Amino acid sequence: MNADRIDVHQHMIPPVYRDALRRHGITAPGGRDLPEWSPESALSLMTTAGIGSAILSVSTPGTTFLTDPAEATTLAQALNDYSAEISAAHPGQLGFMATLPMPDLRASRLEAERALDTLGADGVVLLGNSAGHYLGAEGQDELFRALDDRCAVVLVHPADLPGESVPGILPFAADFLLDTTRAAYLLVRNGIRRRYPNIKFILSHGGGFVPYAAHRLALTIFSETGVSPADLIDEFAGFYFDTALSSSASALPSLLSFARPDHVLYGSDWPFAPDPAVLYFGGGLATYAGLDDAQRRAVERVNALTLFPRFGAAPAVTSATSVLDRVRSTIRRQAFRGIARAIGPRA
Repeated sequence: MNADRIDVHQHMIPPVYRDALRRHGITAPGGRDLPEWSPESALSLMTTAGIGSAILSVSTPGTTFLTDPAEATTLAQALNDYSAEISAAHPGQLGFMATLPMPDLRASRLEAERALDTLGADGVVLLGNSAGHYLGAEGQDELFRALDDRCAVVLVHPADLPGESVPGILPFAADFLLDTTRAAYLLVRNGIRRRYPNIKFILSHGGGFVPYAAHRLALTIFSETGVSPADLIDEFAGFYFDTALSSSASALPSLLSFARPDHVLYGSDWPFAPDPAVLYFGGGLATYAGLDDAQRRAVERVNALTLFPRFGAAPAVTSATSVLDRVRSTIRRQAFRGIARAIGPRA
């Protein structure tokens, strides 16, 4: 295991955030007890897990538990100011994804501009849904334009589904995966991926159900819009995917066979994923026989450098796609088009 992994999905719990959650009675967001966190404990975990650099973000619920938009904006600003200070104090080791006061689009656009242009944020984190308002829904162009203009990286992180959770099923166990999938579906279905191609969306936790269900999702969108399902598959595969809690022997094959080889990134989900879980899934990635050393190195570090070059120089990349792979891709696309013609768009 190399000791310089780049972790694109690691969380922080600043004191101002912990205090705000507790004042509102939130002690177990997503069904997980709020863990302890400090910059020092983060750096200690990174040493243990072979992580050289981590890009920190605030997890769900972000600012969505605040019903006053002004209060949500104030908290987001405080979180981003704190994050910028932590990042500046540990250059090369800690970066951050800015928190935005969604679903307030204007305030979120302004805070994204401040964080990216002034504070040096490495990107922004957006929840799959913010108080029931889904990422990718119609009417969010003001924010997406600002992010596209800045070629921003966006970590799409899941949140509790709108409505009541199912008794006995903690939200982080299954609902989070569906939340990410819903957001990805809307980003493709509503043309966000096509209209704002400069935004680099990272789907958390291996993309939720996207790699497993992408063809089903694409055929559904085709039936509604008439957009080529083969092109829709390309859009889904064009997301970036992190491996947080997703580098198991059963999940990795699906992710790696679907995603573009240079679009898979290492993620830990610490501290909501405790140390043993980080080491378990990290070990799964390190020992997976379906990756050679160069491919594993790409997932753990090289792929992230194309998004976050300040953490190191990305080596020159040569295409590893074989002629046979290209032939297989062409055959799959032609077969998929045949299925689409048989189904036809819904009138």
